[in-house]
Amino acid sequence: MPHAIIIGDGPAGLSAALFLAKNGVSTTVFGQGKSAMSFAMLFNYLGLEAMPGPDFMVTARRQVEHFGARLEMKAVTAVTKTDSGFVVTTDDGATHTADYVILAEGKAAKLASALGLEVTASGVAVDRDGRTTIPGLYAVGRVTRRTRSQAIISAGEGAAAALDNLSPVHGREFNDFDELPKG
Repeated sequence: MPHAIIIGDGPAGLSAALFLAKNGVSTTVFGQGKSAMSFAMLFNYLGLEAMPGPDFMVTARRQVEHFGARLEMKAVTAVTKTDSGFVVTTDDGATHTADYVILAEGKAAKLASALGLEVTASGVAVDRDGRTTIPGLYAVGRVTRRTRSQAIISAGEGAAAALDNLSPVHGREFNDFDELPKG
């Protein structure tokens, strides 16, 4: 089973984790609980009339863990591309391997810069699915949209990156669509 590591536990990272874990990819999210959602009040998230950002994050984390993603409250200090994927180093000195990495690190873009990705005033350069110039490495959320960040957009970017990962895993163009139970 492929393994994905997501760096960042805001809406983009948790959305990617949800799609990946729900569809059979071993998924680890490294975060620090410092998302901008800690200070947000959601009035513009489709389907929610109003919700404090911290409450939204509790619900999102619970949902992601329910589908099997592992959440670890650790900072990532380095990401290295290898022949077989990536090595992610956390602040406790531990290393973790992954086939895919999704950077949802907020607007600082420290890891993206260290990897040599193009970072402009707008954010990390990616394609529509969050692909960077390094195969298997994605960037989503605030790191790609520094000045136009919205929770719902970030969550959509996380979902797009996850679906892009899931297509080769499933050997076909993959779309996550659940139907109502029959009956």
